Amino acid sequence: MMKRKTLAAAVIALAMTGAASAEDYPSHPVRIVFPLAAGGGGDVFTRALADELQKAWHQPVVVENRPGGGQNIGARACAEGTPDGYTLCVMSSEPAVYNQFLYKSIPYDPEKDFQPIANLFFNTLAVVINPDTKVKTFAGMIATAKAQPGKLSYGTFAFPAQVFMNQLNKTEGTDIVWVPYKGGGEVVNAVLSGNTQIAVLALSNMVALLQSGRITPLAVVSNSRSPLFPNVPTLEEVRPGASLRPTWFGLFTQTGVPRPIVEKVAATADRIMAEPAFRKRLYTDRGVEPASERLEAFASFVREQRKLAAQTVKDSGQEPK
Repeated sequence: MMKRKTLAAAVIALAMTGAASAEDYPSHPVRIVFPLAAGGGGDVFTRALADELQKAWHQPVVVENRPGGGQNIGARACAEGTPDGYTLCVMSSEPAVYNQFLYKSIPYDPEKDFQPIANLFFNTLAVVINPDTKVKTFAGMIATAKAQPGKLSYGTFAFPAQVFMNQLNKTEGTDIVWVPYKGGGEVVNAVLSGNTQIAVLALSNMVALLQSGRITPLAVVSNSRSPLFPNVPTLEEVRPGASLRPTWFGLFTQTGVPRPIVEKVAATADRIMAEPAFRKRLYTDRGVEPASERLEAFASFVREQRKLAAQTVKDSGQEPK
């Protein structure tokens, strides 16, 4: 009986400590680890969120870019953070659900090392091309690729986009070569320079460039045409039956961070993302789709996405590297 009372007292004390720490949180600077290079759409969103968190908490919130290794370097940095709520991370679907099936080993356990806090957004992807190619349509891209085997290349860091392009090459007999990059900003610069002619990338990386004609859009990956680009067809219009899932970015922290702190972070982030000015600037104006999953709903979403990721990798035939 004494042992049971002692255990109960310990649980109550732990709960009270967590509540107290959440009340005082944050009492010093917070860092957000981001596993891609600076300048891309996800980085822009993360920095905007960090600015608003800083205003809400009256503490510095610093974004730390840790690109490379297929986003595994940044994910590891987040997993190794002290579980006190002062290391958060924004991760895409790649390190969160895909990489455990794409690599023989990764330096973190995505199922055990992280607590999902909030789904931040879904990316509306687009297939785009450098205008110097003179290509104006998706069919034109395929025709050009057939006429110049191995001459065209594409950039993306989303595995589903690689699967789509691999299937396209196989079906059409083309040889559009994948070039890996560390973030959306690098892909955009490669397309602008012509070093990589094609990209399958989020609209949020290049809205102004598409509007100005510096990059040519060929198709958007969404159920309907983008309000920002109503003249650009959907992928389904130009490639009926094509399967390409949207990418997403979520906010996570380490397993072991007290639940009251996690709930406070989720509530603050949710309030920020619901603000009309933030939604217009970071969602509407950039062609980004808001996400609503928080805490347990987001954890359930991640589990389902992991099952889909396992099947996608299996169906692709790609062996772990």
